[in-house]
Amino acid sequence: MELAEIGIKFALVTIIFAISLVIAMYSTYAERKIAAFFQDRIGPNRAGPWGILQPLADGGKMFLKEEIIPTNASGFLFIVGPSLAIMTACIGSAVIPWGQKLVIGSHVIDLQVADINVGILYIFGVVSLGVYGVMIGGWASNNKYSLLGAIRAASQNISYEISMGLSIIALLLVTGTLSLRQIAEQQHSWHWNIIYQPVGFILFLVCAFAETNRTPFDLPECETELVGGYHTEYSSMKLGFYLFAEYINMFISSAVMVTLYWGAYNYPFMDWMAAHIGTNGAVILGVVLMFAKIFLFIFFFMWVRWTIPRFRYDQLMDLGWKVLIPLAIANIVVTGIVITLINR
Repeated sequence: MELAEIGIKFALVTIIFAISLVIAMYSTYAERKIAAFFQDRIGPNRAGPWGILQPLADGGKMFLKEEIIPTNASGFLFIVGPSLAIMTACIGSAVIPWGQKLVIGSHVIDLQVADINVGILYIFGVVSLGVYGVMIGGWASNNKYSLLGAIRAASQNISYEISMGLSIIALLLVTGTLSLRQIAEQQHSWHWNIIYQPVGFILFLVCAFAETNRTPFDLPECETELVGGYHTEYSSMKLGFYLFAEYINMFISSAVMVTLYWGAYNYPFMDWMAAHIGTNGAVILGVVLMFAKIFLFIFFFMWVRWTIPRFRYDQLMDLGWKVLIPLAIANIVVTGIVITLINR
C-alpha cells in the first residue's frame, strides 16, 4: 500500500470517527427536542440559540463530574466495560460504503475504510462483541440491579441476533454476496432490496431496536424496575461512554439498514446526474442522500421511543423466539422457492 493511500485511509477513518461522535452528541439534543415536541414542551433552550449548544454543555458536565468507583466493584473490569462498549460501537463503521469512488487528480478515493468480502459477518461479529461491554460493566459493578440489567442485555441480544441473522440469509439468497460494497452496487439507481425483501427488512428493523436496547426493547436499563440497569453505578465519562455507545450503535444500525435494503448511496437517475453535474458531483450527492436516509431512520428510532411503551420481559422473549424466528425461517423458504422458480 502506497504512503498516499495510507494517508487517505487514515483521513477517512478520522472523518468517520468524528462524524460518528458528532452525530451521537447531537442525537441526544434531537432526542430531547423530539420528545418535547411530542409532549407539547419546548425542550433544551438555554445553552445557545434554540439550545443547540446543549450537547457541549452535557459533554462538559460528563468530563468534569467526580469519578466514582464503588468500594466493592472490580476496579479493572469496571473500566473495561464502558471502554469495550464505545470501542465496539465505533469499529462497526469500517466496512460500510459511504459512497462511490471519488477521483481527484491522479488519486482515487474509496469512501469505505475496508472493502472485505465478508462485510456482513464482520458487522455481526462486532454486534456480538458489543454485549460484552454491557455484561462486564454490569457484573463488575457488584450491584444486583446492574447484574440483572446485564443478564437481560445478554439474553436479549442472543435471542434477537438469531432472528437478525436469519433475516439476512434471505437477503443473501437474493444478492449472492456478503460484501457490503457489492450489495450497494447491486442496488444501482432504484433497484433497492426493500422491493425484493420487505419482510426481511421489517424483521431486521425490529431486531435492530432490540440490539441497540431502544424502546420498546430497553429492558436492560428499565428505570422502573432496575434503577438505571447495567450502568447504575457509573458516573462521569464512563457513563458517557455507555450513553454515547447507544447512540453510535443507533447510527451504525441505521447505516447498515440503508446499505442493505434502502439503496445505500444510490438514487434514481444517477447516470443522468453524473452526465450533467459530473461523476464527483453525483458521488457527493449520493453521500448526502445516504446520510439523509440514515437521519430518517434515527428519527424513526426516536419517534418509536416516545410513542410505544416498553414490553414486559416475557413478551420480549416470546416475540423473539415464537414470532420473529418462525417468520424469518418462512421468509427464507419463500425466497428460496421464488428464486428457484425464476432461475428454472
